[in-house]
Amino acid sequence: MGKGKRIRPSQPPKQGGVVGLDPRVPPPGGTDDQRPIFDLQHLSGPYCLTACDQSQQAAFVLTLHRLSRMTWGEIQRSPRHGLGAEKIAVSSLRASLPTSFTPDVTFVLAIRFNGKAPMLGHRSGPVFTILLLDRDFSAYDHG
Repeated sequence: MGKGKRIRPSQPPKQGGVVGLDPRVPPPGGTDDQRPIFDLQHLSGPYCLTACDQSQQAAFVLTLHRLSRMTWGEIQRSPRHGLGAEKIAVSSLRASLPTSFTPDVTFVLAIRFNGKAPMLGHRSGPVFTILLLDRDFSAYDHG
């Protein structure tokens, strides 16, 4: 190696993306290797966290903690009644979605947070926008 030349160590990419890029922007090729980012700003009304009792609230926080340690790929491979997710058609919902969600959203994901009680939300890249906490199983037909 010539005099005065240095080898620069390469920087490892940040979790879920390229160094310096916003982790909420999906990189080319998908986001299944990224950990979820949770958005709770649309929770309100009878399906809000504030409508849950203390044990349901605690279960919700513990579930988010467990999910935050997994990648989206791991969540997808988990059992649907465990920490996995299942698709629910928007047309089968009894509860209404926030008006900010357009008709092109045709399904939501259900992830269990308290026994079999699901949180329902929409995934966009690594971001999971939580819309409803179906603590009393009234948001859709669980048949």
